Amino acid sequence: MLEPQWLEALQRLWEEGERHDAVALERAHKNLFITPDTGRFLYQLVRSLRPARVLEVGTSAGYSTLWLALALRDRSASHLKSLDIDPARQAQASANLARFGLAGRVSLLVTDAGPWLAAAQTNSLDFIFLDADRSRYVGYWPHLQRLLVPGGLLVMDNALSHATECAEFVDAVIATKGYLAETYPIGKGQFVIVKD
Repeated sequence: MLEPQWLEALQRLWEEGERHDAVALERAHKNLFITPDTGRFLYQLVRSLRPARVLEVGTSAGYSTLWLALALRDRSASHLKSLDIDPARQAQASANLARFGLAGRVSLLVTDAGPWLAAAQTNSLDFIFLDADRSRYVGYWPHLQRLLVPGGLLVMDNALSHATECAEFVDAVIATKGYLAETYPIGKGQFVIVKD
């Protein structure tokens, strides 16, 4: 159960992030958090699916990471790995996870997602959250297909807010046999893919 104090703390963190982004001059310095309703959506999916192996591509300052980690917190057999190429972002995420007492539940990896995905073991992921450099998603797709177990789920953020940037990836997924995908108007748009 997600207690009220967790929801309040997550809301405060999101509001802090929004205030920061409103005055940050460069995109690279913005938090670019998912929306709280997207966080709740991810939490619900992960709680119901009970995945053992979860991957987040694009940690940023760890707001989405917190939602995923909270959903897994009482599942000792489950583990979350979160990839980001920016060490400063990973340091922020580490501090936020520590604030919530979740540091031991997540492996934060400072790495380029492309080579990491290419080297990862086949059928090694049950759930993937994709929220990173959208121009690279099409290149990730062959690896994501290989890594996701049958019945596994992938969620991509920004499907509506950045529809043009996501269009090539969405088209590639829809054209791939064996996957069912749909976009839901939650937050900035969640493109949900199930490996059938």
